[in-house]
Amino acid sequence: MNLKNLIIYWSMLCLMGSGLKAQTLTVSGNGRFLETQDGKPFFYLGDTAWELFHRLSLEEAEKYLQNRAEKGFTVIQAVVLAQIGGLSAPNANGDLPLKDGDPAQPLEAYFKHVDAIVQKANELGLVIGMLPTWGSYWSTVNGNQKIFDRENAYSFGAFLGERYRESSLIWILGGDENINNDAERAIIEAMARGLDAGDGGRHLMTFHPRGPGRSSDYFHQAEWLDFNMSQSSHAAHDHDNGLFSAADYELTPAKPTVDGEPRYELIPVGFYFRGANRLDLFTAYDCRQAAYWSVLAGACGHTYGHNSIWQMWAPGRDPVIGAVVPWMEAIDHPGGFQMKHLRKLFEARPFHQLIPDQSLIVNGPEYGGGKIRAAVAFDGSFALFYSPRGAAFTIDQSRIKGEQLKAIWYDPRYGVAHPIHTGNTFAIQTYTPPTSGKANDWILIVENADLNLPLPGY
Repeated sequence: MNLKNLIIYWSMLCLMGSGLKAQTLTVSGNGRFLETQDGKPFFYLGDTAWELFHRLSLEEAEKYLQNRAEKGFTVIQAVVLAQIGGLSAPNANGDLPLKDGDPAQPLEAYFKHVDAIVQKANELGLVIGMLPTWGSYWSTVNGNQKIFDRENAYSFGAFLGERYRESSLIWILGGDENINNDAERAIIEAMARGLDAGDGGRHLMTFHPRGPGRSSDYFHQAEWLDFNMSQSSHAAHDHDNGLFSAADYELTPAKPTVDGEPRYELIPVGFYFRGANRLDLFTAYDCRQAAYWSVLAGACGHTYGHNSIWQMWAPGRDPVIGAVVPWMEAIDHPGGFQMKHLRKLFEARPFHQLIPDQSLIVNGPEYGGGKIRAAVAFDGSFALFYSPRGAAFTIDQSRIKGEQLKAIWYDPRYGVAHPIHTGNTFAIQTYTPPTSGKANDWILIVENADLNLPLPGY
């Protein structure tokens, strides 16, 4: 499996507005990012559509996927054996995935529907982050739902690997569960071997843990784990998910990392705690804060989520965790729109050169919701700073190279850049964002003016 990263064929949206081009994806030489075979960085911008295969018709899936492609997403995370009645509730066509709930007996009609959705996603330049199964079907903690053992986990993995051998996807094992014992570890490792045998090692693999948690807690040293995935989860406002990325960044060997499930737009804050306020919902701001904190802490991209979209809730279905807006309306909520501004910013500069570095911040909020995060290019050509609440901060500009520096404010709400200064500057400089307070977040770009880089965004 050492050569698997060299033979992964993906169709992707290389740049917003560009044509589709088949690409090979690999882990970058420094083990920090994903990139194509011709050396172009791949920004992982995911959406959690866990029930996509299970609950949507092909027509509905096409509407959803078209919307996500237009908004600049690159990866769609979806589950084959879904969480909500995945073994007992038929899909939109009336088909179940397995005969008698047996992983050794997959039913062709169900998988033809999955085939069609995967094909449509690939046609739109989207990569499917495919979870073979939700965790409740292999976890020994959920004994009444468990259907997998080592043998059928391997065979089911081989079946999926062979079937989607030529598709543009990544494998995401786990499914919101952690490893509790050796028996569970053996099941996951068997499924990973089966996937690898089936697809000939063509696709990257990772593991989606229960939150808050990290795949690296269980599998960082595993050869099959190509990049790490965390779940920072939904416990609280201002929960610093950058800590998850930062922790993975320090591990050896170096592997890319991404937050695969941060706080969702419109999910009740801390819903799994007794006494949680069901009317206190995460907003687009919470989603932005999580995104910029995580990427500037060393992640290779980010994943967005919405409480109505992950479950594809629509009137007539029982809502899970208080979903209140139909998915077909939720796909146009602000948080989803604003994720494209995240991608535009990082793709406007060689983001694969970024190294997290809090030492650039001489003075400013170090804790809480206003915490400043910073990263600098390893060649010193530019640095990025995120101020979640518009608090002023002081930075050491001595490590940003250039006789003259350019300073730019970037608005993550609208994707607009505002140049504020070009010229000689002192090494120690204080910047005050244009506005301040909750939901008034800003990104500061300080860069070598001689490079004459175009402004990011519109």
